[in-house]
Amino acid sequence: MAKVYDMQRPAYDAVARTLHWLTVLLVAMQFVIGWTMPDVHKDTQPVNLIAWHLGVGATLVAVMAIRVIWRLTHWPTPDELPPLLSAVSRITHVLLYATLVLVPLLGWINASSRGWTVRLLGLVPYPALSKPGSAFGHEMGDVHGILAWVLFALIGLHVVAALFHRFVLKDHVLQRMLPHAGPSRDQG
Repeated sequence: MAKVYDMQRPAYDAVARTLHWLTVLLVAMQFVIGWTMPDVHKDTQPVNLIAWHLGVGATLVAVMAIRVIWRLTHWPTPDELPPLLSAVSRITHVLLYATLVLVPLLGWINASSRGWTVRLLGLVPYPALSKPGSAFGHEMGDVHGILAWVLFALIGLHVVAALFHRFVLKDHVLQRMLPHAGPSRDQG
């Protein structure tokens, strides 16, 4: 397939790239920990893998807060995609950001309902978002698990889209987000 368009836009800035790849690392860690940790029951204590899941989740909350603020204050250059691809891209990114915020937030609510303290880097305690024993908080744990699978599917779609850009459209979208992508529009 020939190029649909030619995209020679500058790379994303270093902060956006760093936040992107840090998010990738944290989410990958969360999925591995989540799949290998024991099931959480009424009397489960936040130790070992569960403690790691809480700590990495707390870090993800902080990274996503910074990432959302950065994205809202540093818009990427406008895309040159055909209208349909542009709409799909925007919708997918909104859904990715929404699930990347909601999944750890719901996990935090669930942890609070169990009386667990969520700590950033194991040191800085986050405030409780629900009362211990809260039925709502426990239900949010179920929603947390379901939305984690939605996030997993969205990540898969995101990866397929990046590969589509690289190998079918050949438009350098993937290269713009790589760690050594070259100068951003802010760097000249």
